[in-house]
Amino acid sequence: MDVLINRCAGLDVHKKTIVVCVLVVGADGRVSKEIREYRTMTRDILNLADWLAQSEVTHVAMESTGVFWKPIYNLLDGRFEILLVNAQHIKQVPGRKTDVKDCEWIARCLQHGLLRASFIPSRATRDLRDLLRHRAQLASEKTRETNRIHKILEDANIKLGAVASDILGVSGRAMIRAMIDGEEDSEALAELARRKLRGKIPDLRVALEGKVLDHHRFMLRMHLAHVEYIESQIEEITVRVEQLMSPQGPSGGPDGGRSQELVADAVSQPVQQPFSYDQAIALLVPVPGLERSVIQNILAETGLDMAQFPSAAHISSWAGVCPGNNESAGKRRSGKTTKGSRWLRRSLCQAAWAAARSCDTYFSAQYKRLAPRRGKKRAIMAVAHSLLVTIYHMLKTRTPYRDLGANWFDQLHPEKLTRYLVRRLETLGYKVSLERTLSDQLVPA
Repeated sequence: MDVLINRCAGLDVHKKTIVVCVLVVGADGRVSKEIREYRTMTRDILNLADWLAQSEVTHVAMESTGVFWKPIYNLLDGRFEILLVNAQHIKQVPGRKTDVKDCEWIARCLQHGLLRASFIPSRATRDLRDLLRHRAQLASEKTRETNRIHKILEDANIKLGAVASDILGVSGRAMIRAMIDGEEDSEALAELARRKLRGKIPDLRVALEGKVLDHHRFMLRMHLAHVEYIESQIEEITVRVEQLMSPQGPSGGPDGGRSQELVADAVSQPVQQPFSYDQAIALLVPVPGLERSVIQNILAETGLDMAQFPSAAHISSWAGVCPGNNESAGKRRSGKTTKGSRWLRRSLCQAAWAAARSCDTYFSAQYKRLAPRRGKKRAIMAVAHSLLVTIYHMLKTRTPYRDLGANWFDQLHPEKLTRYLVRRLETLGYKVSLERTLSDQLVPA
């Protein structure tokens, strides 16, 4: 194979050590090899960088090993062209597995141009990723704590969850705090209901009759304090994210504040000019299912520059929301979605559920069309795929959102839809005759 990179290095990264192989092609075409081992302390990584610079290395490749690659990438970034490679793409030949062989194999693959770098966003985007992923984990932990409170209440035979849809709402928290303080009268507890829940006071009086022991009070106090602490952490992270994404403050809803001005600025700017987070959020808010927090999660995973993804199909495959491709001997064996960014797919599926429940939109029509035939989960994944493609093109071309409408699929194949509806009526025992009145209604817009 042809040598494409004359001076390169392969790194086999571990928790405590880094094994480095440097390959240099001389003037006579011969390849010289040197292997060294360094520790992962900061001064050792800097010594490694100095040695690579003295060897005039231009390209460095390493596997994405857990989180151990991050300090090395941060210290070498800017001095060399670094390729962070998926470990599955560079597996060593069986029977020759050592640290020295691994780093040499990585270097040789890099030398011949056989490695494809993973997408690594800018440092600012990586910081946002850390914050928003931690916020998502805190939200999951809050849900788990809520379930634990449900369990304690059920153990005390308190059926608050059977009457109130949210036991940690204003009314539910007031009742739980009263139980913790020793209140046992169900009528007094029911009177703590607020707003719409006051209409269910008779049911609450019955549901709140139970046997709350000191053990239950202790556990409820612990879990409720943990929930409140998690909520304070989520709020603190949200404020920090807003400071990083919107230094001048949130732009408001799709029709409020600076939103329209930001959209106009984003559309009028050349495609080559970088987006701001404010502009991207304002541009994407009108899309069904996308609220501000979900958009923040998506942008933190993809970044603002869509030019780094060659096509919508590429970013869909990277996110793991497009059908897989597993075919052998002319038979399609599986269409299961591939592994991708689980954080991005989580946000897209969350937005897809909201978009599927929107009224008279393309996404709701797509879900209703696929769910009866393919199932709800596959339909949601298809809607998530469509949402990501929409976001990709909106950010890449700086185009405002325009919904295709709930009747888009009916307009694609009107004759096929007509035959289907006629056949359904005939199975019910009707004799159907059709007469077209306005043909232009069946022509796609």
